[in-house]
Amino acid sequence: MGWMSDETGLGKRAANYVPLTPLSGLTRAASIFPNRLAVVHGTHRKTYTEYHARCTQLASALDQMGVQSGDVVATILPNIPAAAEAHFGVPACGAVLNAINTRLDVTTVAYIFDHGEAKVVLVDSEFLHLAEAACVEMRKSPPKIVEVAAPDHGAPASGRHPEYENVLAGADASFSWHMPEDEWESIALNYTSGTTGHPKGVVYHHRGAYLNAMGQVLSWRMVLHPIYLTIVPLFHCNGWCHTWMMPMVGGTLVCCRDITAKNIFDAIADEGVTHFGGAPIVLNTLVNALPPERRAFDHTVEVFTAGAPPAAATLEKIEPMGFNVTQVYGLTEVYGPATECLWDDERWGGLAPKDRAAIKARQGIAMPFIEDVTVMDETMTQTEMDGETPGEIMIRGNGVMKGYFKNVDATEKAFEGGYFHSGDIAVQHDDTYVQITDRAKDIIISGGENISSVEVEGVLMHHPAVSLAAVVAKPDEKWGEVPCAFLELLEDSSATEAEIISFARVQLAGFKTPKHIIFQELPKTSTGKIQKFELRILARQLK
Repeated sequence: MGWMSDETGLGKRAANYVPLTPLSGLTRAASIFPNRLAVVHGTHRKTYTEYHARCTQLASALDQMGVQSGDVVATILPNIPAAAEAHFGVPACGAVLNAINTRLDVTTVAYIFDHGEAKVVLVDSEFLHLAEAACVEMRKSPPKIVEVAAPDHGAPASGRHPEYENVLAGADASFSWHMPEDEWESIALNYTSGTTGHPKGVVYHHRGAYLNAMGQVLSWRMVLHPIYLTIVPLFHCNGWCHTWMMPMVGGTLVCCRDITAKNIFDAIADEGVTHFGGAPIVLNTLVNALPPERRAFDHTVEVFTAGAPPAAATLEKIEPMGFNVTQVYGLTEVYGPATECLWDDERWGGLAPKDRAAIKARQGIAMPFIEDVTVMDETMTQTEMDGETPGEIMIRGNGVMKGYFKNVDATEKAFEGGYFHSGDIAVQHDDTYVQITDRAKDIIISGGENISSVEVEGVLMHHPAVSLAAVVAKPDEKWGEVPCAFLELLEDSSATEAEIISFARVQLAGFKTPKHIIFQELPKTSTGKIQKFELRILARQLK
């Protein structure tokens, strides 16, 4: 279908077909934006000419170390220039980038080193002991460590390993990049942050990375020369592919090593940041920032938020501060964001702030590089688009992973029926917008009734004393499970268990109202997600 009656001479050739890869974005930017600022981190301020040169030297250095096409090169780095450079320099030598979460334990890092078979690992000095201890625990040959010194953060070079800047200085700045011959070639290996068992290795291809980066330019309505703040960790879905995206529009990447309200406000005011992505907890941090942490700015900052549905109460508060928030949704398996809550001003422009925030908390529709996002039941049948019938979010398109590394069974299960199974429970509205009701494992079943922890959390977040809320199931002899809420309160605020329960009961059915309220700091991942599995353990221990 689609072939002409005579295709003689119409085949692919060098002039009309080039495999898609995000590497082409930086080579182009170095040519047409040579003097524009590409990467900023304190006094580190590099133009596109310099950025391209450093990535080229990294590729050359890895080649000199014996890294071959298809080998894995790992990183244990915060959001610093070396992490951005690795996104181009590693694949530019034909290798596959494995950006590792800096907050993992030694045993998990050792497993990732073994499973991914990394040949080299770039390690920030702050995390050098983690990498060294992991190498000792490994069963296979450990990777060669290249240390990225962090003297400004109390972690100067140890002297035990080659130092990154010295390695670059000794490399060939004229090294020829290894561009993929096939866009299906692997560009990155990212390990899921599962709470049980070993993490799974998610493999990305050049085609998906390119299309995801290019598609988000459209979804974010970016014009030339945005200034992007790296709040999303570059080890999390490769920073949602945003590092690959910036050269396509001649943007500036502002590295943020430590995610604090002060650092974010300073970057917006001093560097003119126009865009950033982050979990809802980041928005909450800004909303609750103290006056000394805040800075004035005179432009609107565009924000992609994901990781958990943002509380409508948070959205109500942050938008008047100068932030336009778009809810996106995705997973490691789909390169980060795959859907967007595309705003329709004709339909929703006149809504009251609370109703506007409720719409913005939806996960929305497929981004341009995703073929289909829908909600299906267990038989792979489309659910009723009535905003009430639950099912599982299913995704199909070019922005879906190749599969799980060395795990055929898990790959086949994830792709059963021709869609990627997200494991997330949602409803679909009549306008096709998807809205998560819960993670499958977070549904609370009390007396046979399903309770959405997200719904209960949304109500609790409206209490004036509450900063963060997480609701999990607590075992109960009578009902099987009941909702148990863990709350972080705002500074200088107070509340009692009875007060919170009474507040919730006004807006929730009795069976949905939390039966237990625990006030404590909530455990979080490095990307800002609340670690509910830890809270479930605590809930099971309650009397």
